[in-house]
This record gives sequence, C-alpha cells and structure tokens, in this order.
Amino acid sequence: MEGVLTLEDVDLRGRTVLYRVDVNSPLEPSTGRLLDDGRLRGIIPTLNGLESSRVVIIGHQSRPGKSDFTSMSKHCKRLSQILGRPIKFVPDVCGDEAIDEIRNMSEGEIIFLDNVRKNEEEYGVKYSSNKDTEDTDIVTTLSSVSDVFVTDAFAAAHRRSPTLTGFTHSLPCIAGTLMEKEIRSLRTALRNPPRPYLAILGGAKCDDSVRVALNLFSRGQVDRIAFVGVTGNLMLWIDGNDIGERNKDFIRNSLGDDFEIAWEMAQRIISEHPEKIFLPVDVAVESNGKRIPLSIDDLPTENPIYDVGIETLKSLKPLVQNARCILWNGPASYFELPEFAFGTIEVLNMCTETNAMTIIGGGHTSALVNSRGASNLISHNSTGGGSTMSFLSGDPMPVIASLKDSSRKYGDTIESMGLAS
Repeated sequence: MEGVLTLEDVDLRGRTVLYRVDVNSPLEPSTGRLLDDGRLRGIIPTLNGLESSRVVIIGHQSRPGKSDFTSMSKHCKRLSQILGRPIKFVPDVCGDEAIDEIRNMSEGEIIFLDNVRKNEEEYGVKYSSNKDTEDTDIVTTLSSVSDVFVTDAFAAAHRRSPTLTGFTHSLPCIAGTLMEKEIRSLRTALRNPPRPYLAILGGAKCDDSVRVALNLFSRGQVDRIAFVGVTGNLMLWIDGNDIGERNKDFIRNSLGDDFEIAWEMAQRIISEHPEKIFLPVDVAVESNGKRIPLSIDDLPTENPIYDVGIETLKSLKPLVQNARCILWNGPASYFELPEFAFGTIEVLNMCTETNAMTIIGGGHTSALVNSRGASNLISHNSTGGGSTMSFLSGDPMPVIASLKDSSRKYGDTIESMGLAS
C-alpha cells in the first residue's frame, strides 16, 4: 500500500510482534459485560496472519476516571473465544511481569497486556508531536523485547500517545489487515469513488458532519450529500426553516463552543452547493411518548424532532438506488427509542439492498450495523468513530503519519533485517 508497510511486505514467522489494537468497547454498566464485540472481531484476520509469531497485544478501554475504565481481562477472554485459540491475560503493561512474560513466549503464543492507559505516560501526558511520544519509558521498554510493531488501532489513529505513535523509529511499524482495509476504503471514499457518489451524513455531531461535507465538496468527488438526524435539523434551520426553540437549543448546547464554527460551515455548504444537498421534507416528533409526523411546512414545533419522515425516506431511496458508492455516517434518528428507530433502520436497509460500494463511517452507525447482523452486507464497516470523521475531514492522522515515517526509515532495510516476505 502506498507509503505504508503492510503484512504482505514482511515475514513475521518466529518474530515477537507488539500488536496495538483499539478494542475500546461499550460495557453494560451494572455487570461490565461487553455489549459489542465488533472491534474484537475486526482484528481476527491480522491474528490469523500472525499465527506463527509471538504476539503481544496492547490496547485500552476507556480512560482514567470513567466508570468503564477497566482491565483488558474481559476483552482477552472474549477475543480468545472468537479466535478459537488460548490467549493469556497479563495484568501488567510494561513492568517486570510483562517483560518476563514476553521473553518467555513460545512461537504461536498470544498474550494480552493490561490497559495501557493505566500507564501515566500513555494517558497523563499531552504530546505536541509524534517525536515526543518516542522518548518515553514505555516505548523503550516494550521495543527492547519486540521485533516489530503492528497496528490495527485505526479507531485511535487521530490521536497521539506512546503506544500509538512512539515506535516509529525504534521498530519497523506495519499496518495490520484492519488498518490497511480502513485506509484503502476511506481513501477510495475521498480520492476515487465510483460515481455517482452519495454521502449520507447524520447524527448529533453536526460539526463533524459539516466538516466532512465541506472536504468532500472541495475534492469535487461527491455528487449528492443527504443530511439527516440532528445534522439534518441544523441544515433545515440554516436553510430558513424554524425548527422550534427546543430543537435549536439542543443543537446549541450539544455543539457548545463549536456552534458558531458549525453554523458558518453549514452556511457555506448551503450557499455554495445548493444543487448537491438533500434535506428532509418531513420529520417525526415525540409528543407524550408518541411518534407524530410533521411536514416541514408544519414547523415550528415545540416537540423534539427525533426522526426523519416517510416522504423523506421515499425521496432518498432513488438516490441510494442510483448511486455506485455510498458513504453513511450518523443515525437518521434517535434510534435508541424504538418508536423513532424507523428512519435509521430504513437507511440501513437501503444501503444493504443496493449493489453500490457501501462504506459505513463508524461510531453509532457501525454499532447498529453490527447489532442487526448486517456487516456482511456492507462493503466496509469502519471500526472508527472520531478517527473516521477526522480522516474524511482531511485532518491530521498521527498514527498514519507514524506508519509512513517508519516505512521511510525501514522500507529499504526489511530484507537485511530478515523480515522480507
């Protein structure tokens, strides 16, 4: 793959592989049970490709101070069940116990170290550059007992920390199967999508959605962008529709300090690309626990807008059917409430029924695809959330930059190191 070493470039049989993953998962609050193992399933192809290596898995769950900040023991147990191979959990990150376990590994063995964010260097320090993350004890210690660094932590690729970006110059850094697939698929969505290309952008993170929309328009690759969910409500508001004070306040409060920025970006989209945008023509509001349909002409409303309406979905369907590439990120509704899941589920059904290349942009949308067992009906279901949006927005991606820098350093010496495939 352009500018990045992949598993196809190297032979890692018998090697000790430090394998960074992002399997940060939603947990059931009262029991700590994993609610979605989609990210664990996403790393199985890489682990299968490393079956003759000594694999040291490192990852994180949540962050210090949060109720779901836990050890990786349950992730280890579930991953072992999915993989069908034993994986040993080590309740240490880079201390003597972890180092001894790594040194005593046999070929084909897998161990899973504890939550790396229990290490102060990993989470308690802000780093201004990738170089700063390299000069850390955790990197020095773990690289001393490893031959290569493989990463599938795409969901954290927009972040910077020692175990994400610190091994750039101490070990050959290689994209795992998942990371490679993420980069290839999202590059297609940005650089060379089959046309017509339709993007469906929704959810409550309006600033992310409008930033992605602007980047897609600036590249000249997208033919239509449909705005749904809270983002659709924002676009309706800016387009001159009074969505009601309650809905306006929700948008203002959810965006906080970013409200003015999102407003200005959305105004640009409407003024510069009016012929390429699709907005809802009707909605569904919640009133006394019931779903009430409303035409846009019936606005404003005192009730919260929780879904797109039937006519909107009817108008969207031919756009989906005619598209050859579809990018969808962000729910069309407050789908956690059964009465208002309809719009989001219908968008998912449209995406699974088309022959187009379909790319799901991570986060809540990806979790919905997994929960409804539709992953095999989608071309690419991203494991990222914020990282996917950052990639599609054209923002810096420190982890990918690290992979590129490491490839420049080690790419020509892989053969001399005995790692050439």
